[in-house]
Amino acid sequence: MSYPARRLPLSIAGASLLAGLAPVAQADGLTPSWSFANASINYLDWSDGTERRTASNAAKGDFVYLELEGGVGFDWGEVYGFFDAENPNHGSFDEQSGGKDNFRTAAKVTSHFYLGDSPFSVYVHVYDFRDHDFDVREQDQILGVGYRHTFANGLWIKPFLGAARVQSSGHTGMNGYMAGWVAGYDFTAFDQAFSLTNWHEQTFERDDAYLEQNFVGDKAGPVGTNGAAALWWHPTDAITTGVQYRYSHNKLGTADDYQNAMIYTLKINFL
Repeated sequence: MSYPARRLPLSIAGASLLAGLAPVAQADGLTPSWSFANASINYLDWSDGTERRTASNAAKGDFVYLELEGGVGFDWGEVYGFFDAENPNHGSFDEQSGGKDNFRTAAKVTSHFYLGDSPFSVYVHVYDFRDHDFDVREQDQILGVGYRHTFANGLWIKPFLGAARVQSSGHTGMNGYMAGWVAGYDFTAFDQAFSLTNWHEQTFERDDAYLEQNFVGDKAGPVGTNGAAALWWHPTDAITTGVQYRYSHNKLGTADDYQNAMIYTLKINFL
């Protein structure tokens, strides 16, 4: 994930978000102050330790995924989203991998609705994951407050804190809280354009029923960590390539064990 901030199956929260956008857009117009969009091919390579630790605990396997990503900003707020298709060449249960190479989809939409001229915002976040052959689904819905700040050196950060609700094949209901941020920094080296980005999510006080039913092998701890740090190279306006360090703990269906991977990405920028 990058951000200057996976088409979602429309939940009640998603429909409400779109309904809320319509009158604002009509009142203030649809002329953006910034926008971007890209399509990418990505290879996620789990560490040997992660594959060993999760072998009997929501086993992880390396995979290719295709992604559409974009964002747009207006005077009244900003919206970011992506859609991922993991193992896109697999259309059914993958016998050879025991399901690790199943076709999966993941999608996210995040929005900041600005509170006047202040750096604060109403923050809305919907993430949807589906493993279509295991018939596993989870949608996380976050509503809270956000903040935006750009430092004098160009580093920008957008933290947030919100109440969490989950709809999943294992549990539906309120599910504690999520805090996190997205951050980035653009720089030049060797006459080339680069950027650093980080997204981070910390979930806490999650519901006991969710922790028992949505993880493999054991009950997960109440605190979950999820994120990635990335270095991007922009050789031309049309092409971005990069490497990401992906990390998680008490997330992705695995209880207790730390998981980490490298992601290698090639993006085609079309907006």
